[in-house]
Amino acid sequence: MTTPLQMTAPETGGRRALTIAIMALVFTLVLPAAGLALSIFAIIVGVRDLRSLQQRRQRIGMATGAVVISSVAFMLGAITTVFQLYFSSELSAYTECRKGAGTVEARQECSDQLMKSFEKKLGVAWPSGIPAPS
Repeated sequence: MTTPLQMTAPETGGRRALTIAIMALVFTLVLPAAGLALSIFAIIVGVRDLRSLQQRRQRIGMATGAVVISSVAFMLGAITTVFQLYFSSELSAYTECRKGAGTVEARQECSDQLMKSFEKKLGVAWPSGIPAPS
């Protein structure tokens, strides 16, 4: 009877997890739902690398950074996705309005309609310091 072959993962030191975490952050800024899914994967890989590195008593800086970055990406993705889902009808109406707007005045009217629909849905007036999308 032979002993099973012990194969170890290459010594990456958390680079793989950090790469995935940075990709998740970039995807979160471009496509929030995709970034959300990728950030969950990055957290899993980061925690797994973190445990592995701690057992081997190696440096855990990259793996720790990966977990932090992917957690930030997860939070941003979750907030953005919830915002988009909650205001989906208002945002789609704004998009349709912008498609048909050929003049500056028409675009401004679309922005005003978006602000009014946000105010109506939230029940709070639009803050004066925040500009409307143009």
